[in-house]
Amino acid sequence: MITKILTPFPLALALFVALSVMPPMGAQADDDDDAVEHEEARRALEQGLVRPLEQIIVEARKHVEGDLIEVELERENGRYIYELEFIQPSGQIIELQLDAKTMAIVEDDDD
Repeated sequence: MITKILTPFPLALALFVALSVMPPMGAQADDDDDAVEHEEARRALEQGLVRPLEQIIVEARKHVEGDLIEVELERENGRYIYELEFIQPSGQIIELQLDAKTMAIVEDDDD
């Protein structure tokens, strides 16, 4: 009787190990999307359509205090926009949008 109880255990263990080392479903697609976005950003920088991220961060810090927690480069209405999120010491999240070429503030949003 003990052998009948233990027999499924190795199979369950093997299944658990196999599933735990597999990437999550959709992970490959996410990696592919990230690679495409990074390539697009690199080309835009090379073509002078966007400024380097370091310059954008320096400009953003002139307008917003706090720690930078997220940066996204989006294409909206034919132009690139950097969206930066900062967390202030009070815990408030501030989003600042800058034109990626001119560094002009497009929109700022208190969340």
